[in-house]
Amino acid sequence: MKEITSPEDRKILLTIARGAISKGLGLASKKQPPSPEGSGGVFVTLKLDGELRGCIGRLSSSAPIGSTVTQMAKAAAFEDPRFPPLTEKEFNRIEIEISRLSNFSPIKAKDVVVGLHGLMLSLKARSGLLLPQVPIEQGWDREAYLSGLCRKAGLADGSWNNTNARLEAFTAEVFSEK
Repeated sequence: MKEITSPEDRKILLTIARGAISKGLGLASKKQPPSPEGSGGVFVTLKLDGELRGCIGRLSSSAPIGSTVTQMAKAAAFEDPRFPPLTEKEFNRIEIEISRLSNFSPIKAKDVVVGLHGLMLSLKARSGLLLPQVPIEQGWDREAYLSGLCRKAGLADGSWNNTNARLEAFTAEVFSEK
């Protein structure tokens, strides 16, 4: 994954995300800037007054990063099943956050570093993913983080210890309009 270290690239991707949502609401939108180079997994998180309002992502993608951000921004605004579609009234109050994911690799629970590692847990037909910023926002230690991951996956607490479970870690480059 190519890191997006340039503040200009970050600004462009945030502009692309906001423009995609604006267009989805039928509002006049500015001409979208050209996408920075690269591809990969991306999550777009929307917060309204500091509270989660939508979050959708793709674990990996070979499409240009700007295209993936566009798709995930629209999905976070209008397709997150936990929330009703974003309204025009809410649009100017949302804050957009983008998490660009690294590759995934197996990890042992004892090696998880809270705030560094995002996690994905898979067991049988269930899976759940939490971004690395989630345990920090929730004030969780490693044990609470792993428990929260089990809940997200719809699995019993402690399922990460199941010999058939697959625990994977990733890192994320996280940036927002804030």
